[in-house]
Amino acid sequence: MRCRNATVEDAPVLAQMNHQLIRDEGHRNRMSVDELAQRMRHWLEGEYQAVLIEDREEIVGYALFKREAEWVYVRQFFVRSERRRQGIGRAAWAWLCESKWRESPRIRLDVLVGNVVAIQFWRSLGFEDYCLTMELAR
Repeated sequence: MRCRNATVEDAPVLAQMNHQLIRDEGHRNRMSVDELAQRMRHWLEGEYQAVLIEDREEIVGYALFKREAEWVYVRQFFVRSERRRQGIGRAAWAWLCESKWRESPRIRLDVLVGNVVAIQFWRSLGFEDYCLTMELAR
């Protein structure tokens, strides 16, 4: 497994994986893959960075993040469903922490409360509950 910095040219493949992430986590986002690609380009041209996770010359996941003054905010972290539970996510996470975020005292991310598998994954890496966002649908 290896990780490499993504560029704006990688937006289409990032959008495809983002579309799968949205479905996997049960998010209400209804954007098309083309809309997601446009959004990804905008993010990468701005304050976000992305890393592609590769295994045997195949892109198997990605991380999208931005640096804040006191922490790194991980907006998206994804490993293709057929490649999960093989240690790829853990290895990529370890690489990111060591190579990209070594100087950051904290890392934050959001997980949908219904995404039990992701919650378990993040807790297994040492994350603790910090905040619960609530909403009233009207």
